[in-house]
This record gives sequence, C-alpha cells and structure tokens, in this order.
Amino acid sequence: MAFNALTICGIICINSAVILLTSTTTVPIYGKLADLFGRKPLFLFGSAVFLIGSIASGAAQSMEQLIIFRAIQGLGAGAVLPIVLTIIGDIFALKERARVQGLFSGVWGVSSIVGPALGGLIVDHFSWRWVFYINIPFGLLSAFLLIIAFKEDVERKKRSLDYIGTLTLTGGIIALLFALLQGGTTWAWDSLQSISLFVLAAVLLLLFLYQERRAPEPILPLTLFNNRFIAISSVGGVVMGVIMFGVTSYVPLFVQGVKGGTATSAGVTLGPLLLAWPIASTLSSRIIIRYGYRLTASVGASLAVIGTAMVTLFNINIAMPFIVAAMAVIGTGLGLMSTAFIISVQNSVPWNLRGVATASTQFFRTIGGTIGVAVMGTILNAQMALRFTPIFASYPDVVAQLPKSAAPSNVLLTPEVRSTLPIDFLHQLQVALAQSLFWIYALMFILALIGLAVILLLPGGRPEQYSYRAEAGDDTQTGTIRPEPEITTIG
Repeated sequence: MAFNALTICGIICINSAVILLTSTTTVPIYGKLADLFGRKPLFLFGSAVFLIGSIASGAAQSMEQLIIFRAIQGLGAGAVLPIVLTIIGDIFALKERARVQGLFSGVWGVSSIVGPALGGLIVDHFSWRWVFYINIPFGLLSAFLLIIAFKEDVERKKRSLDYIGTLTLTGGIIALLFALLQGGTTWAWDSLQSISLFVLAAVLLLLFLYQERRAPEPILPLTLFNNRFIAISSVGGVVMGVIMFGVTSYVPLFVQGVKGGTATSAGVTLGPLLLAWPIASTLSSRIIIRYGYRLTASVGASLAVIGTAMVTLFNINIAMPFIVAAMAVIGTGLGLMSTAFIISVQNSVPWNLRGVATASTQFFRTIGGTIGVAVMGTILNAQMALRFTPIFASYPDVVAQLPKSAAPSNVLLTPEVRSTLPIDFLHQLQVALAQSLFWIYALMFILALIGLAVILLLPGGRPEQYSYRAEAGDDTQTGTIRPEPEITTIG
C-alpha cells in the first residue's frame, strides 16, 4: 500500500474519527478499573495496546487494515492520559500536585506544537509508516520507567465488575459519536441512519443510568456528581472542549478562506494559543494555592469570554495581530481553567474514586468538543448554503470554469482555484464565509458566558479546606471508601 504525503494526510483525517470513537468511550472505563485494580497495571495494559495498535497501523497493507488497527490504538490511548493525571494526583500532595499538573499541561502544550510539525517532517522525508512507529521508543521508555519507579500497594480482593454498565455506556457513546460525525456529511440529519443512531444512543444511555443506580461497583458512579467540584468541572470541561475544538477547527478556516492565507499560516495562527496555554497552566498552580479554585477558574473563564468575544469581531478587514491576540487570550483562559478543574476534582475525592473522577473530566471535555464541532459544522454548512448559492448564481460563467472536483465550500481553500477567480467574485465569497463563521464564533462566545456563570458557583476560599477527609463509617453507593494505598517512587 503506497501512499504519498498528500494521500496520507487524507487517510489520517479519515481515521481520526475511528481513534476518537474508541479512545473516548474507554476513558471512564479505564478510570474506574484503575480505582479497582490500581493505576500501574491499567497504564501498562493501555500502553501495550496502544503500541500494538501503532505497530500494526504502521504495517497496514490496506485501508481496511489501517482503520481496524487505528481502532486498536484508540483502545489503548483511552488509558494513557487519564491514568497519568491520576498517578500525579496520587504521588503528590496538594501544593506539589498543583505545580506538577501545571507543568504536565505545559508539556502537553509544547507537544501539541512540536507533534504536528514533526509529523509533517516525517511524512515529507521518510515513510508515512514512521508516524506510527515513532510511538514505540517513547511508549517502551515510559512503561519501563513506570515499572521501576512506581510502586503501589493496592488492596487485593474480588471485585464485582459492572459489565452491563460498561456495555451500555460504550454502545451509547459510540452510537452518539458516530451519528454526530457522519450526520450531515455521509447522510442527512433527518435520514433513517441518523434517527436510528440517535434513538439507539438515547436508549442505551438511559439503560446505563438505570444500571449505575443499582450496580455495587458502577463504572461511572452517579453519586460523584453530587460533589460540586466534579459537577461544575464536568460542565466546565464541556465548555472547554467546545471552545478548544471550535477554535482549532474554525479559526484556521477563517485565516485560510477569508484572509487568503496558506494552510501553513492558518496552522501557525494557533501557535499563540498553544504557547499561552502551558504558560498559564504553570502559573495557575501558584494562584490556586494562594487564592483557591474559584478565583483561578473564573479568571480563566473571563479571559475565554473576552477571547471568544474578540473572535466574533473577525471580518475580512481584521488585522492578523488582532487574531494572534485573541488566540493568546483564549489560550491563557483555557490554561487557567484546565488546571483548576483537575486539581479541584482530585483534591475532593478519596483514592478509590480519584481515577474515575479524573477520567470523567477528560471524558466530558472530549464529548463536549466532539458534539460542539458537529453542531458547528451543521450551522456553518447551513449558513454557507444560504450565502454562497446566490453568489454562485450571479456568476454562472465563472462557476462553469471551476474544476468539476472543486466543491463550492472548498473554492476559497484551494490556492490554485482561488487565484483564477475574479476579484469581485472572490471578495463576495470571502465576506460570505466570514459572515457564516460569525455564527460559529457567536456560539462559542455564548457557551463561554455560560461556563463563566457556572464556574462562579465553585466554592471560594483556599483549597486546603476542601481536601477530602475520610470520616468514620464513610460510605457511598460506590462501595466502602478505602484508605489510600502505600505509594512509593524510586529516586
């Protein structure tokens, strides 16, 4: 199976939906299993599955094989991030945990910048297969370091696994995500396929909620959301996901389609966001310890509101420094919020709920982003159809000369086609795209306002007063709360 650099980019985009489905649905499951059996075995298992999927994807000989192996890769990826965050919560006390979680978020931000660029270099100068093979040394090194440096003494006893809850949650989320990812593209929103998937998702998720109320060891304990920190952080995670996915998807589209930039310049526009995020996350640890979760998260949410308000002002005449400033403001806000959410959740629950609590914040962020992008895509398609159709009808001679393979929505994104368009026709299309994108940006702004209002409900005061403290006879529907196991690190 021989692919060139252009073809592999298309294949990776197609298969991203597959890894999104499998990794998202497994996040809360891995979180709960890590609470039952310990972090170390689940992380090693997830890493092994991820590496097997990476090796198999690199060796794929057909599109069908690549799709299957990417799905396997996603099954392992669902364990890595939430369990790493949980381990950090286990081995550090509150003050150190805040600093390390901020540092970890910084590493994530840097890798988000370096990763795509490195991937492009690999595809351009080596085989596309090395995009997958490069995971092997890093995965093996992280597993080796965890084996020798992380020791945990987990209480060993027979567990009652929630198989029904696992199956209904997995099936419901897969049906929902598949409906959102394919609706409006592969088939219409009001088609039998879409309606059937949404109905199936609703039925399975209702069965899941019923099961979680009666299971002795629920896979996602509903009583968690009685905790104000977890409930508010989950809502905040949804808002963060919508803003993060929305900005990274639709601001580059504005730069390339409206401002006439290249694909590279459109991607570079996100640099200020990805740089501001880790810086803000690192600084947020000091703010959290001194002033508490509510102030830190509310400042972050306020900056997200300001940043998304700036984005709603984007038009064909907007200057690039204004776009860069908006990205930096949004990145700062998201960085402050993300660290506050993680620390507040981990600090407010016992050890045997920390894994699933941490995983839930990641789960809701991803779900929020996925649903948000799907809704935004539907809005954008409707707005573009409303505005582009009369413009194309006014220039039949120009439209007749367009390549047959050039879809109307892609005319502005193809430099070769864009350069042949009459100035007046091109200007009208750019204005129409900017007006269509406004409704996407307005949605992000409204959700940012809602997020700020919800975050203001967080308890005020210093974080120490909200640290979990076990009481005699402490018990929940998730089972008896166990004391933290002994955890040691070497070095």
